[in-house]
Amino acid sequence: MQFFCYHRDRTGSTPLRADLVEEHWSYMDRFELIARGPTFLDEDTLTGSVHVVEVPDVAAARAFVFDEPSYQAGAYRDVLLRRTAWQVLDMSVTGGCLAIGFLDRPAPYDDLPAPPRDLAGFGPLLSDDGAMLLGAAALGATEEAARGALVGCAVAETHRWERGGRR
Repeated sequence: MQFFCYHRDRTGSTPLRADLVEEHWSYMDRFELIARGPTFLDEDTLTGSVHVVEVPDVAAARAFVFDEPSYQAGAYRDVLLRRTAWQVLDMSVTGGCLAIGFLDRPAPYDDLPAPPRDLAGFGPLLSDDGAMLLGAAALGATEEAARGALVGCAVAETHRWERGGRR
């Protein structure tokens, strides 16, 4: 099962995150990550960390987000965890924008329309059982591309995003 995870930083936690970067990467190396990367307010201020992970079930997804070293150390204020059916679209997109949006009301999930171009990835945000569509998330080359992928959703938040992982 695929899960979309977004750890939102606590204000002022960038130095703590920097101290834990090797522990974070070593932890992430243990998982099958479909997408990943930090999000930013500006060049120096982190706002969070996005991961799309393949794990066996909801319990494993919860363990993935809550056992993460930066979460354990208190760097994050909260975590968004949703089942997804992520589509990797354009691997040449190495940064741009993360957009997250939600429907006004959950709806039965069948499938989402084909996403626009200029996206690194895109996926629905689903209930734990995968039956209800709650929203969508997109990683786009531009904020316009990422926001444009969230058809029918009220865009809740956007962040500057860079593809993450070991260099």
